[in-house]
Amino acid sequence: MSKLALATPNAAAATADLFERSFERVAAAARHAKIDPETLLRLSMPKRTVEVSIPLRMDDGTLRLFRGYRVQYDDSRGPFKGGIRFHPQVDAAEVKSLALWMALKCAVVDIPFGGGKGGVEVDPHQLSHAELERLSRAYVRAVADVLGQDRDVPAPDVYTNARTMAWMADEYATIVRRLEPGVITGKPVGRGGSVGRDDATGRGGYYVLKELEALRSWQPGRTTVAVQGFGNAGQHIARLLHADGYRVVAVSDSRTAVWQQAGLDVPQVIAHKEAHRRLPVPQGAKTITNDELLQLDVDVLVPAALEDQLTAANAPGVRAKVVIELANGPTTGAADPILHDKGALVVPDVLANAGGVTVSWFEWLQNRAGSQWTTEEVHERLRACMRTQFHAVHARMTELGAPMRTAAYALALERLDRALCAGGTAADFQRR
Repeated sequence: MSKLALATPNAAAATADLFERSFERVAAAARHAKIDPETLLRLSMPKRTVEVSIPLRMDDGTLRLFRGYRVQYDDSRGPFKGGIRFHPQVDAAEVKSLALWMALKCAVVDIPFGGGKGGVEVDPHQLSHAELERLSRAYVRAVADVLGQDRDVPAPDVYTNARTMAWMADEYATIVRRLEPGVITGKPVGRGGSVGRDDATGRGGYYVLKELEALRSWQPGRTTVAVQGFGNAGQHIARLLHADGYRVVAVSDSRTAVWQQAGLDVPQVIAHKEAHRRLPVPQGAKTITNDELLQLDVDVLVPAALEDQLTAANAPGVRAKVVIELANGPTTGAADPILHDKGALVVPDVLANAGGVTVSWFEWLQNRAGSQWTTEEVHERLRACMRTQFHAVHARMTELGAPMRTAAYALALERLDRALCAGGTAADFQRR
């Protein structure tokens, strides 16, 4: 029998039109933006797409091939920026969509980066620690030619973390024969990472929610929250909200969801999850499905898992007044108008989860300057950024009378337009 084993292809057909659907929403928002038609044309496809095969020698001596991707969407405002995810459902359409969203996200929070994304089609839970390190290093070797602190700056994403970034940064330094810490963000603090990066995505969403708290005169102790997805972002926003007095009544992971109307002891849930890799079921709590969690009668729903969680099928049953999208693309285009018509405010991913890329920018700045900021400096700068851009998007939403996603996209497109049109448009070249 051959010792060569191929990684099992995922159901690519299920996401084949993900990019088309994503771009349709951008094109629809463009009708509300003051941009040149060439801007939308330029953004209709990525600048570069790299697909690689990654041979990996497993611990038992067999060889497997994994598909890897790096999509560089737009760099008109600065170097490509975007995470690298290790997930069995990674495919070209998903990575391209995520890279487009990153271009919009960096423009929404007005930081000097473009949009990129990377991934490997793999179930990391099936790999040993040593296999994960070899895969991380092999991925960097495969795409090193398109990376660089002035070209393309990756970061962690789903099922990658600070240690993964340390391996990747080290491998890149070996390839180019010099230390270049700014090429990767989300690194461990001891390896050039920034304090405050570990909880930045969840903290950014928390700061957005605090602005809504002020606008809506919420009382934290009377405000209920459900968090779908209990990875890095979901855990941190749950922890911050619990510490602030909010009643986090439900959380979920990929296996199950736990609900307790009186509110969960979030630090205890996090400790149990870290120790046992599963959620506890405290006394007085009960297990529910992820779909039941999405339709709980809560004030705030935080989807912090994967794409396409709120759909036309379950959106009519969503009872939350506010949805904070910590995941990328958790709400489908068909679900958006349903939620809007129900009066739910959806704070879109390109704003709500932009804390991660914002602090990645802070890390990049520190690496380039050879300096280190304090945790207080990072938190204050992040809060200032999220506050400013939340109110910019909220004002545009009020002006348009449209969903907040439309307002955020319109604002991002106008900022991208200024960069993309700086070299001239058809109107300039057709002048006599």
